Amino acid sequence: MTRALVGVDGCKAGWVAAIRLAAQAASIEIFSRFEELVDALPDDAVIAVDMPIGLPDFTRKGGRGPEMAVRPLLGARQSSVFSIPSRSAVYAETVAFSSLDAWYEAHRRASIVARATSDPPRAISIQAFGIFSKIRELDGLLRDRPDLRGRVHESHPEVALWRLNGERAMSLPKKVRGRINPPGMEERRTLLAASGLDRSLLHQPSPRGAGDDDVLDACAMLLIAGRIAEGRAVPFPDPPLVDGYDIPIAIWV
Repeated sequence: MTRALVGVDGCKAGWVAAIRLAAQAASIEIFSRFEELVDALPDDAVIAVDMPIGLPDFTRKGGRGPEMAVRPLLGARQSSVFSIPSRSAVYAETVAFSSLDAWYEAHRRASIVARATSDPPRAISIQAFGIFSKIRELDGLLRDRPDLRGRVHESHPEVALWRLNGERAMSLPKKVRGRINPPGMEERRTLLAASGLDRSLLHQPSPRGAGDDDVLDACAMLLIAGRIAEGRAVPFPDPPLVDGYDIPIAIWV
């Protein structure tokens, strides 16, 4: 029997998932919590998610091992791979922010922790800090439910596209100055369609709370979930690292 395959990306509404159940066409769905997504799936579903999994106690130059391993593959696209700091830095600021000033102040305080747990000392990028709440949500779930660690795998859209494109990075960015870049999006849609996804899935209107780029990233993750289920995906680094909770640290493609 074909296993359920799921690709996931974070979005404003929570999580956007490209889901392909056995003998059914793929669909796009929104979930407010990752656990809600997991519980809606068959027990043997294979999930690839664009979100860091596994948090080290201390980091070296370049972040965790996965970031250092994949950046050289991506050429001009390597800036899409954020350096993820230590577990203590990710958990340094967990309360909701009442204002933009409070958000920046929390970023400053978390960066102090990040510098103290990295060599050479390194602050946190704004982009990485922006996804910390989702990293913590996923991390908490994998700590509470160890059985999910063999089903939920970290991946990365640009590394996935590198793999699907014959180990060549995308030539165009999907965003320019924070805005969608239509030629870059079309380049990605063309590759995803050539890799087996229906163009109607790739061109359908994005659900409320998810951007067009979020949906395409989830679709790329769906194809990686298929590679994982077939035993064709490989981890970066190989073998994967593990954190202090025995959670694997690797980007799979």
